[in-house]
Amino acid sequence: MATLTLEQINAATAREFVALLDGTYEHSPWVAERAAAQRPFASLVHLKLALAQVVREAGRDTQVALIRAHPELAGKAMLSKTLTAESTHEQGKAGLTDCTADEFAKIQQLNTDYNARFGFPFILAVRGPRGLGLNKAEIVATFERRVGNHPDFELAECLRNIHRIAEMRLNDKFGHTPELGNLVWDWAERLASNSDPGYAERGELTVTYLTDAHRACAQRLAHWMRADCGFDEVEIDAVGNVVGVYHGSDRNAKRLLTGSHYDTVRNGGKYDGRQGILVPMACVRELHRQGRRLPFGFEVVGFAEEEGQRYKAVFLGSGALTGHFDMRWLEQKDADGITMREAMVHAGLCIDDIPKLQRDASKYLGFVETHIEQGPVLNEIDLPLGIVTSINGSVRYVGEIVGMASHAGTTPMDRRRDAATAAAELALFVEKRGGAVPHLVATVGMLEVPNGSINVVPGRCKFSLDIRATTNEVRDACADDIRAELQRICERRGLHFKLEETMRAAAAPSAPAWQQRWERAVQTLGLPLYRMPSGAGHDAMKMHEAMPQAMLFMRGLNAGISHNPLESITNDDTDLCVRAFQNLLDQLATELA
Repeated sequence: MATLTLEQINAATAREFVALLDGTYEHSPWVAERAAAQRPFASLVHLKLALAQVVREAGRDTQVALIRAHPELAGKAMLSKTLTAESTHEQGKAGLTDCTADEFAKIQQLNTDYNARFGFPFILAVRGPRGLGLNKAEIVATFERRVGNHPDFELAECLRNIHRIAEMRLNDKFGHTPELGNLVWDWAERLASNSDPGYAERGELTVTYLTDAHRACAQRLAHWMRADCGFDEVEIDAVGNVVGVYHGSDRNAKRLLTGSHYDTVRNGGKYDGRQGILVPMACVRELHRQGRRLPFGFEVVGFAEEEGQRYKAVFLGSGALTGHFDMRWLEQKDADGITMREAMVHAGLCIDDIPKLQRDASKYLGFVETHIEQGPVLNEIDLPLGIVTSINGSVRYVGEIVGMASHAGTTPMDRRRDAATAAAELALFVEKRGGAVPHLVATVGMLEVPNGSINVVPGRCKFSLDIRATTNEVRDACADDIRAELQRICERRGLHFKLEETMRAAAAPSAPAWQQRWERAVQTLGLPLYRMPSGAGHDAMKMHEAMPQAMLFMRGLNAGISHNPLESITNDDTDLCVRAFQNLLDQLATELA
């Protein structure tokens, strides 16, 4: 089959356009028919987004019809050999055309259960996030997980998978291979082979500060920087950061700083943090392969710690670069009683050199970071990249409401001093108050009735409170209102409370000039701009204390879930992220030339 080009589809008649895209959306030529009017398309990704937009605007009944136009996995169409050529190839690549009798029976039962629940077939992009194909065990596990979803969510998940199927079919038609995305995806997969004891045996990814797995990750990143990417200088510094420098044409020129963290939460995902190290590494690799130097230095840091999993301190890696590493942290102990000092000595780090890691901000242009979104927004609107406007400021509390424990059978309802119902009332207020202002979130994440019993009115209830907003003022106003409501609830119910602030972090708005550079970098790819705040904390939040910063988000699969083994990305989105970073570097080079 001849390879398609943008010039060809832009010049085609409407009928020819539909014929050229035949098979992209299964038995649904109307998608191409409606997208034809949006020509000319500036890029392949522009075409992909236009087709997805048509589906998004089609209405529920038409969307359900699109889903029903797809065959069941290992279903009747496969057995009767009436699948389209595209579906035959995809199901065959996943091994579904070669099922054992038991495997086939299992999938058939899942098909029956799924159709009975939702009224449409289960759709999964069986070629997977890398395009190499999911195995049968992965397909069955996804099937079993998704059959329990809410119908509205599952309809959206089917549509997202249909768009992914279409994306890979378009890649085939246009002869497009996302090579840089494949590179980063493969690096992330290899890095995820290291995991802490107790988790590795269960196939779970956990890499906490200065464990053997953590140190193995550092060594592997350093090796790739030297051997695969061509960095001029590579070192593992006094807190375990992996630092790579690619000099500019003038070795004394200011540097652009970038990076993210390579530690993980317990039983986490492969891309949180790590994507922000590997993407700029791929950029350096391409610069080195081209023999090209920029008019500025480029420094990539794999921060050793951001998650606060082994020790209570967080941002150990980026904190050292901003001069905020608290040497008192060295005496903190982990769950096994090992102090941070002991762990550092065991890792061969030079503790005395930690103060020397502070960067002179006058020698840097700024800090930029790419990161997976860790949320559902980009996924829901079918966009691969988003521009971060601000990293939310946050504050956390632990609290306790104290009433009177009493007999559940003999205490009248109007005589009770129930601490748990007071906490429940507070939680509902927190939910309402958090939803009252854009870009504000408030969460009661933990509730505990100490020594509770089924037949006792709770006398005590412990709770947590997490409040985040794009500005400190909005965050603090919410916190004040919640505290006031807590006091009113307790006074009305005859209770008292304690509330202790445990963490406070200032909001980190993106530097306008750097945010605009990200915007131009994304627009150059033919993508629309979508601006959004970050609800999660990032190393950029810490670097904000020393220099201007801005972030770029990339969508994740599975509704953008993160801190979870289901965390996933596609090679196509990752390729776009690398290319956006390259565009930013090119912009900066032009500005400084």
